[in-house]
Amino acid sequence: MKKVETKDEVREVVRDVRCSGGSIGVVPTMGYLHEGHMSLVRRAREETSFVILTIFVNPTQFGPGEDLERYPRDLERDLEKARKAGVDLVFAPSEEEMYGPDHATWIEVEGLTEGLCGARRPGHFRGVTTVVGKLFNICRPDVAYFGQKDGQQAFVVERMAADLDTGVRIVICPIVRGQDGLAVSRPFSISPR
Repeated sequence: MKKVETKDEVREVVRDVRCSGGSIGVVPTMGYLHEGHMSLVRRAREETSFVILTIFVNPTQFGPGEDLERYPRDLERDLEKARKAGVDLVFAPSEEEMYGPDHATWIEVEGLTEGLCGARRPGHFRGVTTVVGKLFNICRPDVAYFGQKDGQQAFVVERMAADLDTGVRIVICPIVRGQDGLAVSRPFSISPR
């Protein structure tokens, strides 16, 4: 498994995979990996020849009063989980690498983002679709894997990918539940103060 931090490094690896005729699956995450993420990686491993896991706590999907600074981060732990799961490449960029100082372009999906989570978190889905769109452009996957637990997000990304003719097939995987029956998630809640 290889870990990279720059877009150019990812593009170089992707070029090599493409030259060898491989297919690419991407699992976008904000890290602090759990069994739900690992189920996405396993599905990608089954269906594609090269698996990219992205780890990026995306500041543009956090609104005012949401605890971006408190979001759990443990890159070494995540890298070990990714290695054990058979990930080929981990892309863990900095905020500067992803957005730069003059970032001015956004992706917005209308309609699907107006209710549910979108109603409570204005701007959240603009941040999600923009970062996912950027990750698709950087990683050039054939398939991207998302969990059904974040249903609205998965449908928004699916719509964005179709509307922008990305050619990326979106796979929405089943919810992974713990012994208590609850959806497996990170031990952290993002809620406005």
